[in-house]
Amino acid sequence: MRFVTAEDIDKFVSPRDLVEALRDGFAQGCEAPLRSHFNMERSNEDDATFLIMPAWQKDGAAGVKIAAVVPGNSARNLPAVSGTYVLLDAVTGQPSAVIDGTKLTTRRTAAASALAADYLAREDATDMVMVGSGAMAPQLIKAHASVRPIKNVTIWNRNADKAMKLATEIAELGFNASGTDDLETACKSADLISCATLSTEPLVRGDWLRDGTHVDLVGAFKPTMRESDDAVMAKSRIYVDSFEGASAEGGDVVQAIKSGAIAKSDIIGDLFGLTRGEVKGRETDGECTVFKSVGHSLEDFFAAVTVVKAVEK
Repeated sequence: MRFVTAEDIDKFVSPRDLVEALRDGFAQGCEAPLRSHFNMERSNEDDATFLIMPAWQKDGAAGVKIAAVVPGNSARNLPAVSGTYVLLDAVTGQPSAVIDGTKLTTRRTAAASALAADYLAREDATDMVMVGSGAMAPQLIKAHASVRPIKNVTIWNRNADKAMKLATEIAELGFNASGTDDLETACKSADLISCATLSTEPLVRGDWLRDGTHVDLVGAFKPTMRESDDAVMAKSRIYVDSFEGASAEGGDVVQAIKSGAIAKSDIIGDLFGLTRGEVKGRETDGECTVFKSVGHSLEDFFAAVTVVKAVEK
């Protein structure tokens, strides 16, 4: 059995590699039951979430991710999301690889957002705002830059020092990066806004969006969480990673439907439809678009298969 580390994933698989792996994965499909998630009560900090996400292909490999989302890890300087992925052999069902699930999750989540942006963001998008500066943020920046000509990155975080620290790291990769404490001004000049936080209150507001902005909402994986207000959803063409997951768990979508700002029918398509050419992505340069993801076990599965193949070459 092979053990695949976080360093292996970064060494052998590029951001664009995973984007293309997920493009093929959503086009092909696989068996992927809606994930199981359980609340884990914590004293003196926000509750954690335990996730179990299986997936398999007929006559093919199978896999499962076991993960935990612990909001309190921010104060410990640890990733909020951690986990392990176990890939099973297609013939015997025996474990064939154990993969660092924390790195796999951040990388595949970023790849899913970039895949959506390849259909939804303007082709000339150069200015990106990153809302949040945790483990997801650098992966999202690099993934989006693999499909769009991102040059300028502005980073916002409730903790300004963390935003500045990430900006320094991102600048070393060749981006024109800076931190800011003025999210409104940053959003008003953005081509692409990516949010990866554990916020329960809207951070990005609809009246901050200029024509043609694409908004990528990665956090808010529970109905009680959200990163955008109703106005963002009401003025944008809305897409999700999967109808089933986002309409049940994505707080930005669930709360906007509950308030009446949008109807469920306003969700135009998901990554299955986009990759299969069944729904259209961006149609004009001036329209605003939103992609809301909550995570899908298909993403982990195809990312895991891709990583193992790359490591074994």
